[in-house]
Amino acid sequence: MDEQELIRRVQNGDEWAFGQIMALYKDRIVNYLYHFSGDYQKAVELAQETFLRVYFKAGKYRPIGSLSSWIYTIASNLAKTDARRSRRAATVSLDDIPNDFASGTYYEDPDDPGLVRNLREALDELHPRYRVPVVLKDVEGFSQEEIARIIDRPVGTVKARISRGRDQLRRKLEKALEGRAAKVDNEVSEHGRA
Repeated sequence: MDEQELIRRVQNGDEWAFGQIMALYKDRIVNYLYHFSGDYQKAVELAQETFLRVYFKAGKYRPIGSLSSWIYTIASNLAKTDARRSRRAATVSLDDIPNDFASGTYYEDPDDPGLVRNLREALDELHPRYRVPVVLKDVEGFSQEEIARIIDRPVGTVKARISRGRDQLRRKLEKALEGRAAKVDNEVSEHGRA
């Protein structure tokens, strides 16, 4: 059964059809929201809210664009609202947090290669205006026209944001690679002296 038929059935109260839509999009939406928020638990919560809205607002869906664009639009709007709310929340100074770690130490996940970690960190550092289009294009595979509908911006703006976002990612990854190379060079020269 195609997506348009599924959403028509949801509009008529068919819970089975809604379950099929959730099965099609749940993992993709959680993954997208995780890239947006950087917090898996938050991504799951936002995905649940997304699907609640899909179910209760199904009557407002119009088949102008694809069903996936509509669902991603809902998820994007929820994520943006949550990000604004989080920025307004009280903040704590890093100086107020006890530091029990020795200087220069950090946790390194052995299952997470440096490139993946660096990419995740670089994505997290991107402003949402660039992160959202880059993730929608390069991770989720949407066309620029679909992204324009999802984020409600002209296609030219989407193209520019994808380009700038990719450029910022490239620079951040090059900088991380240079830092890693310098660290390896220092370790090699220290071992040579020993």
